[in-house]
Amino acid sequence: MSSPSRRPLWTVVLLLLLGAVALWSSAALEWDASAHRSGGAVEPALVPVAWLAVAAVAATVALGGWVRRVLGVVVALAGGTTVYLAVADAGGLLGRGVGGLGGVLVLAAGLALVVRGSALPRLGGGYQTPGAAKRVVDPERELWNALERGDDPTARDRPHADG
Repeated sequence: MSSPSRRPLWTVVLLLLLGAVALWSSAALEWDASAHRSGGAVEPALVPVAWLAVAAVAATVALGGWVRRVLGVVVALAGGTTVYLAVADAGGLLGRGVGGLGGVLVLAAGLALVVRGSALPRLGGGYQTPGAAKRVVDPERELWNALERGDDPTARDRPHADG
């Protein structure tokens, strides 16, 4: 199971994916009973917002800090707009309900990114380049690091005897 610090990240990812599926589904369902039109015909923004939610999954795990919060604002605005579109002309059809649910899920994910975005871990955030690694202060660990690099840690402390 994932660690408690990663759990909110995966919750946001799951909200985005479920929201995208709901929006995609609602685009195919009937929204206008009198004209028998699907959600995609009534509200063409459903599929692009679903694509945005899928793209936001990748951006959420890749980005960090304030950039992730900006992403959260964009996602929350898209989700809120979708909720508005679904309930603006409440016809009571299943398609509008699924679209509204998708919008609520995307809105919740966006708000979570705004509120907790900079505190959430990044995938690969535990890896650093060798130049960015912190200096080890433990002398025993420094010896092991020297062995891993292929250095002889005992050669540093001994004076060289020439002949």
